[in-house]
Amino acid sequence: MKSYKTIYKEDKEELIIEKSRFIAHTKSVETEEDALEFIKKIKIENKDATHNVWAYVIGENQNIQRYSDDGEPSGTAGIPTLEILKKENLTNIVVVVTRYFGGIKLGAGGLVRAYSKACKASIIKAKITTKIIYIPVKISVDYSTMGIIENRFKLKNIPISDIEYKEDIQFKAYIPLGETSSFKDYLVELTNNSIDFSFGDPIYVDMVGEDIIIN
Repeated sequence: MKSYKTIYKEDKEELIIEKSRFIAHTKSVETEEDALEFIKKIKIENKDATHNVWAYVIGENQNIQRYSDDGEPSGTAGIPTLEILKKENLTNIVVVVTRYFGGIKLGAGGLVRAYSKACKASIIKAKITTKIIYIPVKISVDYSTMGIIENRFKLKNIPISDIEYKEDIQFKAYIPLGETSSFKDYLVELTNNSIDFSFGDPIYVDMVGEDIIIN
């Protein structure tokens, strides 16, 4: 699967709209089974709620799209929730909007606005991330070279992790898919070939705003 947008962390947001409580639960998922399991969990936790409306989008091309109004008038809850996910171009995401009725009827238009607003609020709180394929590089350098490496990597926005101080310094760096050849040449030139490194298997990293986050 190529790079895609989803949410960074599981979260929820609560809104009070005309005395009704709308609690939007949001989670990133990998499969339809994961989405259905999350929906089941939220429905059990909120079994006394008036409605547990849900929607999810899964797949590289957003090819799996499902929703439920869960008793709300047709087209006023599940579809608006799904449309927010599609408008933000998100995939591998599930949202369950729980409603506890407060006694005031919202009407069709009011319901559409309420469920859309709750869904959007939960996505903002959970933070949108772009999942990008990176290649981890295991690197071993001597202590005198590490300072140069850290400074240059910082300038190039190359993230590093798992630093271990042994006979040499060992750590991992992460580079975008397709840049292994140029990165290899860069390392050799930077250290005058006094470096050991090996490329690992591709992984997804999170880009939240301008920050690259290695999980």
